[in-house]
Amino acid sequence: MRVFIIVVFFTLCSAFAFSQDQTPMARGSVPEALLRPQRGETPRYPIDTVIGELGRGNATEAAYNFAVSICEALLAGDASAAPLSSLSTTDRNRYVSTLDLIAPLSYRLGGGREEADGAISFLVRYIGKDQGISGELYIRFLQGRWIFEELLLDDARSREVEQQESVYRYDFNPYERFF
Repeated sequence: MRVFIIVVFFTLCSAFAFSQDQTPMARGSVPEALLRPQRGETPRYPIDTVIGELGRGNATEAAYNFAVSICEALLAGDASAAPLSSLSTTDRNRYVSTLDLIAPLSYRLGGGREEADGAISFLVRYIGKDQGISGELYIRFLQGRWIFEELLLDDARSREVEQQESVYRYDFNPYERFF
C-alpha cells in the first residue's frame, strides 16, 4: 500500500512539474494571453481597504525603500533607528508611543507621490490585532540623502470600523476583461 501511495505521489508531482523549456499546462477556458501581463502594461498592485493602492506609486525606488525602512523602524518601536535620526527625540518618542497604543503587528505602505514643495508623501497604515492607525509619511531628498520629515497620524480606530467605512470595498478591475 505504501509503495502504491509513493508511486502515485511521484506520478502526480511529475505531471504538474515543468521546466523553463516546456509549455505549462493549459488552464481550461482562460487563454494564456489574459493570465500574463502584456508588454507595456502597468503592473497592478493590491489595494488596501483604507489607504488605497499599495506599491511604489510615482515615487522613486530609493524613496520607497527609505519609506519602508522608516515604517519598519516604527513597527519595531526603535526610536533610535537610523532612518528616524533627522527627527527630534520628542517626535521620535511621540510616534513610537502613539503606535504602541495599538500594538502594531504589521503595516501597509501606499503609493508615493511628489508634493508641490518637493517632498514625497506616502499613505501608511499600521495594523494591530484590534485597532489600526493610518496617516501620511513625508520624506525629502536633501544634501545627497533622504530625510524623514514628518508623520501625520490619525486617531486609533477599530479595524472593524475601518473596514466598514472603506471606500475601496472590492476591486474587480483585474477581472473586468472576463465579463
